[in-house]
Amino acid sequence: MSLRTKLTATFTLMLLAASALPAAAAFPIGKKKPNADKDIRKLTPEQSALVDKAIIREATVVKSVKERVPLVETYIQNMRPDPIMGQVPESDWHGLARVDFGKVINDETFAKGEAADANNKKGKLSGITHVLSYITGLSNALHLQYHESGFVQMLLIDSKDFNRQTYTFSFLRRDFLGTIPTWVFDVEPAKKNSRGRFAGRIWVERDTGDIVRFNGDFAGSVEDIAEYYHFDSWRTNVQEGVWLPAAIYCEESDPKSPTHTLRFKAANYIWGYSLKVPPKEAEQTGVEVVGADNQAQEQATDLSPLQEQREWVQQAEDNVIERLFTAGLIDAPSPFDQTLADLANNILAYNNVPLPRPIKVRTLLTEPLESIAIGNTILVSKSLIDTTAIQSSDGAQQMGNLNAILAFQVAHVILGHRIDTKYAFSDRLMFPSLMAFQKLPMHHTEVDNNEAAKKAIELLSVKELADGQQWFGLYLQQLQSRVKGLKSLTEPQIGDSLLKPDGTFWLQAMVAKSPKLNDKDIKQQAAMPLGSFLKFDSWTDQVLQMHTTYEPLVTQRDKMPFEVTPVYLKLTLYVPPPPPPPAPTPPPAPTPAPSAAAQPATTPAADGSTAPATQPTTPADGSAAPAAQPATTPAADGSAPPAAQPAATPGQGATPPTTPPTAATPPATTPVPPQ
Repeated sequence: MSLRTKLTATFTLMLLAASALPAAAAFPIGKKKPNADKDIRKLTPEQSALVDKAIIREATVVKSVKERVPLVETYIQNMRPDPIMGQVPESDWHGLARVDFGKVINDETFAKGEAADANNKKGKLSGITHVLSYITGLSNALHLQYHESGFVQMLLIDSKDFNRQTYTFSFLRRDFLGTIPTWVFDVEPAKKNSRGRFAGRIWVERDTGDIVRFNGDFAGSVEDIAEYYHFDSWRTNVQEGVWLPAAIYCEESDPKSPTHTLRFKAANYIWGYSLKVPPKEAEQTGVEVVGADNQAQEQATDLSPLQEQREWVQQAEDNVIERLFTAGLIDAPSPFDQTLADLANNILAYNNVPLPRPIKVRTLLTEPLESIAIGNTILVSKSLIDTTAIQSSDGAQQMGNLNAILAFQVAHVILGHRIDTKYAFSDRLMFPSLMAFQKLPMHHTEVDNNEAAKKAIELLSVKELADGQQWFGLYLQQLQSRVKGLKSLTEPQIGDSLLKPDGTFWLQAMVAKSPKLNDKDIKQQAAMPLGSFLKFDSWTDQVLQMHTTYEPLVTQRDKMPFEVTPVYLKLTLYVPPPPPPPAPTPPPAPTPAPSAAAQPATTPAADGSTAPATQPTTPADGSAAPAAQPATTPAADGSAPPAAQPAATPGQGATPPTTPPTAATPPATTPVPPQ
């Protein structure tokens, strides 16, 4: 075909294509293209009514948040490319604060916070600091320099101007988030280039109009602007008719990365809404917690000197645990905590170690990997439980990891490494919750940790537990490969780190007993991502075990050990707690026996004899009835039941060891009911 023929054919095809299109579309010169998409998505009266409901409900959420002083935790991971895993954390940042939103939801107060923290260029914070400095540090770390605190806007969309005049709404689709039916709308500022205004998508509860999820950014347009990062904000139904912020995930890609590596990803969690706002004049005396109930116990007998000493130590420990709870740092007692307590007491039983009091376990709600024993109460951080929760068919890997974590602190309990008894004096704990981390360092000394590590290896060497050491050794290998980029995650807030000061582990001896770490082997999972196993109620602070299905690994990039992952909450409507059971009815008072003079006349029997005044209770076989029945029911073979039941299974398919008859079973704990 000649060049002339080719040009003729090409021109003919262009004419045919043009003829198939409307004239306005084929030749738009001199005339703007109509915005057909806007016409199609124009709101119906029903959709418009739901948007109006959402605007009213959002104002209610802003008011509710201003009245609360919850805990806010942010964990950021800056990412870098990796030839095997795709990307891994290069550095991280952790911040935790108790935020009085009534003081920060306005530009003037936040500006004062920026001025107060002008010298903190990197936004690095240690422990719990003043809320305004925290918000400023968080904003600097996320580069959120615009209208209000960027973090506050991630909670509330627009705390002042969320209305029809400022924003335009267009209906997209209907959707379910968990069990919640929602209508989805796209939202944009009415004026273009309105930086600091929300641009994105909202999920509105179909019946009430509550916004239960929204994601986007604050660039004021759909275009990417470097200084405005994207986020996905979720709320939960914490009380009847009340939806409050619970979790926020944000990330940003690196536009210069040929492998699409993220620049950073971050998770934000909010909890402790039921913590009462402290009066200004009473801030120095701590705060109350809804549902906290102190019950006095009567002393039945006098105490020996040893019992007095133990009681004094117990008083100090109880004071510290209660203070950590009122500060919102540990969870309300939960069934999962009881499961961990059973596992800890199993360790004692297998080693035939008696203790005067059973071990209890509570969950630290904070992000860093740590644990600590405060007397007979062991605290384990949520992230330490999450990252060790390896799914397997028999649950052996997760069980081995949990036993190793608990054994380290059980060893501290056995060795008598107790806290300073100065906390038995109540005035030692009368300080604001904002200072809880500075005032309550509970970590053990290096000498204590070395002794506890040796004792833990001994405790785990019994035949029932020995096989589990390999799994925690594998976990430590995975952590060692990431530790340079996870400084904040591995630095404890109040307890013991997994790491020694020299960078090795306290339980380093387990590494030699484990298989070699192989990141390329998709059949080997050494550690899980953050948020893999536990969730918690942001109102009651009670932890709950997640119910997930097994997701097989396809490539090594699916492993993501110790990494932040996107947030997807299974939203449900609030269900009030069941009413407490009725108090048992006291037995009727015994009727005094009548005197001989007042005895009623006896009634003659049918044979003419006189019936006795009182008849003994006689079984049908004529034998005398026993005075009391035993409380236990014999088994089918006639043997007596064991004194303790086996611990509950924390993971899928995991079978916990059976508690020997000598094991002490801790008393059941009662969760604190929400207000």
